[in-house]
Amino acid sequence: MDKRYTDYNSYLRQIFGCRVQKISIDAGLTCPNRDGRIGTGGCIYCNARGSGTGAFAQGISVAEQVVRSKVLMAKRYKATKYIAYFQSFSNTYAPVSILKRFYDEALMVPGVVGLAIGTRPDCVDAAILDLLESYTDPYLVWIEYGLQSAHDQTLRRINRGHDFNSFQKAVALTRNRGIKICTHLILGLPGETREMMLDTAKTIAGMGIDGVKLHLLYVVKGTALEALYLQGQYRCLEQQEYVDIVCDVLELLPREMVIQRLTGDPHPEELVVPLWSLQKSQTFSMIQETLVNRDSWQGKNS
Repeated sequence: MDKRYTDYNSYLRQIFGCRVQKISIDAGLTCPNRDGRIGTGGCIYCNARGSGTGAFAQGISVAEQVVRSKVLMAKRYKATKYIAYFQSFSNTYAPVSILKRFYDEALMVPGVVGLAIGTRPDCVDAAILDLLESYTDPYLVWIEYGLQSAHDQTLRRINRGHDFNSFQKAVALTRNRGIKICTHLILGLPGETREMMLDTAKTIAGMGIDGVKLHLLYVVKGTALEALYLQGQYRCLEQQEYVDIVCDVLELLPREMVIQRLTGDPHPEELVVPLWSLQKSQTFSMIQETLVNRDSWQGKNS
């Protein structure tokens, strides 16, 4: 059954003519919402790992992380080309000289054809974007800005440490540099209604953004969100509820926008709730089935 949205793997295959796999890299960087520049607690859903593996802290260099992952990806997916994905915490939050060393180290590994840089919209400036722009020939370069919501009251509630205007400024600064822009949105944030989530989707749909990652808000151990959940002050979305909202969002996004992710990827040992978030394949199937049942597709209502 054909997918009814523009998926990331197909997008990469169209560019490179083969399977391209993302390799997650932990560069040992931190976040201004943790080191005291903005705050120390981080976002309410983020724990001390910050989606990282801890590999850099274990003495495993960026290049070695890429080399090790290449072996596994080639065996599992028959991949021959790779995107170096700097994932954990804020991967533009360091002096340009240090960032260049990390990015160069990843790109020197044979088979790496691009960079993906996960960061916050308040952690870029012209010098950092100049550096990323310098890689756009011959590499594919994406920057992934964690927005989560376009509503400032939600950003305050989740202790995000920046407002929507920061995101708008980062997008404007990034445009016309050959750098692809991806936005991260979280569905099910505390206090958000379905209408608020769809309003965020409508907002980014009109900003000329190249891609989006949709995440389910799940509760992990050792976070402020866990405390809220245990106090009965937060309820996670049910699986079908999440699926329906994802389909609503897809209908609002331009067809050319690349859908890089449709749900989250919790570490099983860290997850508190919901347990259905571990059933990723089932959630994908439900999204596709719901789109079919609606006779709908990405961009239908854009």
